[in-house]
Amino acid sequence: MSVSIKLARTGKKNSAYYRIIVAPTRSKRDGKNLAIIGSYNPRTKTHDLDKKLYDQWVEKGAIVTEGVAKVLGQK
Repeated sequence: MSVSIKLARTGKKNSAYYRIIVAPTRSKRDGKNLAIIGSYNPRTKTHDLDKKLYDQWVEKGAIVTEGVAKVLGQK
């Protein structure tokens, strides 16, 4: 089973807030997840990420999605 690190939308209508999650690659955006490793607020452009957990999942082979890479400034 491959896993990916992606954004899951939460918050009210017109007031988005995202969680940075680790989930199976084939799961839906807001579906089943394995771990919540951070959050992102697009209004203030700030993110809160547990770097230790992020590094552990990437080391295990988790695929980082394009959206998370943009948030973290990797692309």
